Amino acid sequence: MRVGYDPPERPLRWHEGQPANVLAKPFGFGERHFLYRYLSPLEALGIDLRESVPSIQPLPLETAKALTLLDRHHLRRNAFIAVHAGASFEGRRWQPERFAIVIDEISRETGLDFVLVGGPDERMPAERIVAKTALPVVNLVGTMPLETLLAVLKQGRLFLGNESGPMHMAAAVGTPVVGLYGLTDPAIWAPVGVPGIALQPPMPCPCVANELCQWPDPSKACCVWRLEVKPVVGAVREVLSRTVKDVEYVH
Repeated sequence: MRVGYDPPERPLRWHEGQPANVLAKPFGFGERHFLYRYLSPLEALGIDLRESVPSIQPLPLETAKALTLLDRHHLRRNAFIAVHAGASFEGRRWQPERFAIVIDEISRETGLDFVLVGGPDERMPAERIVAKTALPVVNLVGTMPLETLLAVLKQGRLFLGNESGPMHMAAAVGTPVVGLYGLTDPAIWAPVGVPGIALQPPMPCPCVANELCQWPDPSKACCVWRLEVKPVVGAVREVLSRTVKDVEYVH
């Protein structure tokens, strides 16, 4: 038995070139979020949807590593905001200087700490943030595998970052999210299951980087650069006000 989408994607993916004897709708269960594209084959097979919220919990060993790391940097559980300024393409990376302004403003208002996270190839935007912030920031970019990052994100009060894998990881462990989007439609791609706000500049987008943008590929468009600082600060304030996580001290 082989399940395929009807209509298929254009261009065809490798698996869609195979003959299918069960056809699934582009989006299943009457929803338009892309999560329900992945779940649509279940509906086509007559399987009830019992759980639609992604949930990944870190292993106990990784939690222990994360807590040791937090202790080393004098960070309290649920009292820091994880910031991911990286992305697969430069156009998906909100300006580091603007991240720095948000960090300083929210840190002064709330007393929360800020932790920069990301992979080894994302050190440059993190270093630019550290250079621009007036208040100290803990830079953990490139220092841990994904398994430990997952555990660190679970201990955070909030996640702030670009549309990315770490954003969805944070949501999967139950951490509230403020996500920054460009051309990608957050109504289809925003994290589900946690309190959060997805920000996107007004569309259609007057191009701000003709030399980089490759319309209409959302992975190679610089629309997120048009997001101003003020709405991001406001979104962080709002999500913090709507959520409560008890602060725990790490000894």
